[in-house]
Amino acid sequence: MNTKIVVVEDEEDLLDLIEYNLSKEDFDVVGFLNTKTVATLLEEEDIELIIMDRNLPGMEGSEFIDSLRKDGMQTPVIYLSAKDKDSEIEEGFLRGGDDYMTKPFNMKELILRIKSILKRTSKQSVEGNIRHRDLLLDMDARTLTVGDAPVEITKLEFDLLYEFIRNKNSILDRDYLLENVWKNDGLNQYKTVNVAITRLKDKIDHDKTKNYIQTIRGVGYKLS
Repeated sequence: MNTKIVVVEDEEDLLDLIEYNLSKEDFDVVGFLNTKTVATLLEEEDIELIIMDRNLPGMEGSEFIDSLRKDGMQTPVIYLSAKDKDSEIEEGFLRGGDDYMTKPFNMKELILRIKSILKRTSKQSVEGNIRHRDLLLDMDARTLTVGDAPVEITKLEFDLLYEFIRNKNSILDRDYLLENVWKNDGLNQYKTVNVAITRLKDKIDHDKTKNYIQTIRGVGYKLS
């Protein structure tokens, strides 16, 4: 799978130019003109890098990233901005930036910086297939097969199921799942865990006959 990069840039011509050049480098690029639906995509997809303008309609780019960081988002960020004062660059790093380029910029330099950050931040991925009963996770393609049928699941649901299979027959409480799947320990997000597990259970056991994930009342969940 190609590395997926999100680019947020409100100048459409510049956005098209960045998308074109990154695509030539075999990156999978998703472009946005504003931040409205970026957070949803980050929850649903494996995004390995964000390139973020700061002068955007609606929410200012670094404020948006800062809010995501406070919610536990760990995806690396390069700011690409006309804000070029020392104080503004410092502000960008303080608001969750991993790198900062000022406009106008050199496209080759941007690509080199992208590759450098990806090399530094790439996760040690789990490769191959992981199986539990008739559930099969393909860790390379990040796909799920139940029996002989492919089942479409989101990035979050894939990560959640992987965590259950990795800890099969162990009881996982909501705090553990928030920390290891959602990457934060938000104490007021138990409902989020409940909803996600209910949705996952419906996808992998639609007729409710296999009872993969059991609710242990007052404790957590267990895959059996």
